[in-house]
Amino acid sequence: MLSFCLATNNEHKLAELRAKLGDRFRLVSLAEIGCREELPETMDTLPGNSRQKAEYVFTGYGIACVADDSGLEIAALGGAPGVHSAYYAGPQRDAAENMRRVLKEMGATQNRAARFRTVLTWASAGGTVQFEGILEGTMAHEPRGANGFGYDPIFVPHGYTRTPAELTISEKNSISHRALAVQKFVNFLSSGI
Repeated sequence: MLSFCLATNNEHKLAELRAKLGDRFRLVSLAEIGCREELPETMDTLPGNSRQKAEYVFTGYGIACVADDSGLEIAALGGAPGVHSAYYAGPQRDAAENMRRVLKEMGATQNRAARFRTVLTWASAGGTVQFEGILEGTMAHEPRGANGFGYDPIFVPHGYTRTPAELTISEKNSISHRALAVQKFVNFLSSGI
């Protein structure tokens, strides 16, 4: 059975991937391999940060690893906040402050096109492979909904009138950028890598 690490200690992310993998693979967390340090994220792109984290774990701990980096990319803001999504309003990583900054910078602009984007990187002895998931949509004018996290309350996916923060967890997970990238990764693993 192939064992590999998901570069996180977030139980929700671990449970999500374990559910998709079933019992064909053994997925472990950073804590389970003894990795307690903060993973590096010094690149200026989502693919760069994702690759950096996966390679750091594979090289330093000798176990195949999958890592992700995600962000919100807004057309009217030149792709911002992008790779800086988590700390757009400052190092405290406050979601409410991040949303306030985005909405203030957008103002009344008519171009509200945006997308959530996730890049997963698989690092193993065979090299690295990346998988991307994108959820296209538009920016709302004010937060709506209490579910979800991050920028969910101010983003409306194409084909929906509700934000991810107004959707059920099941609805959100069926369309999310992360779910799309994870499905590509699971297909890759299932093909026998």
